[in-house]
Amino acid sequence: MSSSSSIVESVPKMNLLKISKHHRQQEEEEEEQHESIHDAPIVSPYNDRIRPLLDAVDRLRHLKIMQEGIQLPTIVVVGDQSSGKSSVLESLAGIRLPRGDGICTRVPLIMSLKNHSDPRPHLSLEFNGKAVETDEANVVDEIMYTTQEIAGKGKGISNTPLTLVVKKKGVPDLTMIDLPGITRVPVKGQPEDISEQISDIIMKYITPEESIILNVLSAGVDFPTCESIRMSQRVDKTGHRTLAVVTKADKSPEGLLEKIVADDVNIGLGYVCVRNRIGDETYEEARAEEAKLFENNHLLSRIDKSIVGISALAERLTTIQANIIVKCLPEIVRKINEKLSANLEELNKMPRHLSSTGEAMTAFMNILCSARESLRKILLQGEFDEYPADDNMHATARLAEMLNKYSEELRSAKSGDGSENFLVDEMKVLEESRSVGLPNFIPKSAFRTLLAKKVKEISTTPLDYSEKIWNYIQSVVISVLLKQCDNYPQLISCTRRAAQNLIGRKKQHSAEWISDLVEMEKLSDYTCNGAYTASWNKLMAEQKGFMERIRGNFPLAAVSGFGEINIAHLWGVNANVVQAAYDLKMRMVAYWEVVTGRMVDNMVLHLLFSIGKMVNEEMQKEIIDEVMGPQRNGLERMLEELPSVAEKRKKLQSSVAMLKQSKEIVANIMDNISIDFD
Repeated sequence: MSSSSSIVESVPKMNLLKISKHHRQQEEEEEEQHESIHDAPIVSPYNDRIRPLLDAVDRLRHLKIMQEGIQLPTIVVVGDQSSGKSSVLESLAGIRLPRGDGICTRVPLIMSLKNHSDPRPHLSLEFNGKAVETDEANVVDEIMYTTQEIAGKGKGISNTPLTLVVKKKGVPDLTMIDLPGITRVPVKGQPEDISEQISDIIMKYITPEESIILNVLSAGVDFPTCESIRMSQRVDKTGHRTLAVVTKADKSPEGLLEKIVADDVNIGLGYVCVRNRIGDETYEEARAEEAKLFENNHLLSRIDKSIVGISALAERLTTIQANIIVKCLPEIVRKINEKLSANLEELNKMPRHLSSTGEAMTAFMNILCSARESLRKILLQGEFDEYPADDNMHATARLAEMLNKYSEELRSAKSGDGSENFLVDEMKVLEESRSVGLPNFIPKSAFRTLLAKKVKEISTTPLDYSEKIWNYIQSVVISVLLKQCDNYPQLISCTRRAAQNLIGRKKQHSAEWISDLVEMEKLSDYTCNGAYTASWNKLMAEQKGFMERIRGNFPLAAVSGFGEINIAHLWGVNANVVQAAYDLKMRMVAYWEVVTGRMVDNMVLHLLFSIGKMVNEEMQKEIIDEVMGPQRNGLERMLEELPSVAEKRKKLQSSVAMLKQSKEIVANIMDNISIDFD
C-alpha cells in the first residue's frame, strides 16, 4: 500500500496525529475502561481542535465565498453507482440517507457533521436561503422532498447544493460533499446526457487543488476500470489528494489485501476498508460486526488494523481535513485580501450616489473641468499622459501629420501643362487677352485668368482637409467626454450631442472661411513677399538659354522645377510670343509658391484658433446648455441612477461586506492556529 504522503506530510509542523498523540492515548485508555465496542463513538479524540477549523470553513462556505472564485478545502465523495457511497456516509453520520435503484443523490449534498454533547440529535436542511428542521425518522423523506424542490420531480439532477447539518453525539467533525453516483446509461425518466451532466458536476468539485477526493470503491470490482478512479486521475495524476474507501469487504474478501498493496491506481492518501451495514442492523451493531469481520476473517484479518473500519476512516478523514485546512488558510487569506482590495477599488471608482441637485451640479462641473483640462492637454499642449498607448489620442502629432500632407498636396500642383505642351496654355491665354496698346506688355487679365484656373483646380483640397481634421477633432473630443462621463451614463447622450452640434457648426464655419479664402486668391494677385521677385528673377535667368535651344531646333530643354521638357512644338512660333509666354509662366510659378504658402499658413492658423476657442470657451457652454435643457432642470437625470449601475453597486457592496466578514473569520482562526497547533 502506498504511503499517505502529500496532505498530511505537507504540514509537518501542524500534523494533528503527532500533536494529539498523548491526548489520544489517554482517551483510548479511558475508552477501554468505560466503553465497549458496541457503544463507542466514532468521534475523533481531538475533535475539539478540529471543530474551530471546520466551523471557520463552514462559515465561509455558508457566506458563499466560493462565488468570489476563492476555493475552500473540501472533502468530495465520488463513486460509481452501487459502490456503497450512501452506506459509508450513513455510517459516518449515524443516520439513514435515501437509497434505492438508480441515482439516489440528485444534487450535491453538503453533509456537515458536528459532534454534539446533547444526546438528542439535531438535524436540519439548508437550501436556497431556507432552513428546514427535521429528525432521524423523517430525514430521508425531507431530503427526497427537498431534492424534488431543487431538481424537480423525476430522475434529473441539479448543480444547486443541498446542505444537511447533523449535530449528533459521537459523530466525527467532518464536512463532505456527496455527489451523484456515476452512471453510463440513462434509464427511463433521465435525460439522454445524464452521464455528461454528472461528469460535469463531479469535475467541477474535484478539480480545485483544495479538494480532497474520497473515492468510494466496491471491493468486488477491478479498481482501474472504475469511472470514478479515471475521473480523479484526470485531475490528481499523482494521487496526493485522493483517499480510497473500499466497501463491501465482506462480500469480496479474496485478493483485497493484494489489490490495496499493489495500488495500481495510485491512491496517494491510501485505502480504508469497511463493511457495509446490513438490513436493520443498528450502527453500533454494524460496527461491532465490522470489527469481528476484520479480526476473524482469515483473509481480511491480514490487513493492517489502522486502515479498516468506519472509525479508522473517520479518524483518517478528520486528520486529512484538518491538515488541508491549515495548509490552505494562508492562501485563502491572501485571496480574500486581494479580492477585497480589488472590489473596494472598483467600488470607490463608481460614482457617488447623488441625492440632491447641488451634489449633481458639483459632480457635473467636475466633469466639465476635467474634460476641458484633458482636451487642453491633448489638443493644445501636445500632452498624452492620459492615453500613452493610444496613438490616435496623440492629437497634436496627428494634426501635424494631416496639415503636412495638406501642404505637400497643394505645393505638388505644378503651374504647368506638362512637358509635352509646355507654354501652350500661356500662349493661348496671351492670344485671347490681346488688346489695342503698346507691344511687349503682358496683359494683367492673362495672369489672372491662369491664376483663377489654377486656384479652381485645388479649391476642393483645403475643404477636404478641413472636413477630415474636424472629423478627427470630433472623435477625440467625444472619446474624452465619454471617459469623463463614464460614471454617469445619463450624461453620455447629451454630451455627445453637444460635441457633435458644436463641431458641426465649427466645421461649417471653417468651410465658409476657406471658400472666402479661395475666392480671394482667385480674384486678386498681390503679395509683398520678397520671395516672389527673387524666385521670378532666378527663373527668368534661364530664359536666354531656353530661347537658344528653340532657335537651334533642339527637341529638349531643361527648366528648373520642370526638368527636361519637349520644345519641338515651339520651333516655328514667334520668338516674342514664346518669350512672353515663358515670362508669364515663370511669374505664375513664383506666385504659386506664395499662394500655396499663404493658404497653408492661413488655414493652420484658422484651425488652431478655432480649436483653442472651442476648448477654452465654447465646449463647456454648449454642454451646459444641452444638459440643462430649455427648462434648466436637466441635472435631475443625474439623480436617477441607472438600474445596471445600482445593481453593480449593490453587488460590490454585498461582496465587500461578505469578504470583510470572511477576513474576520479567517483572522480569528489564524490567530488561534499558532496557539492550538504549535
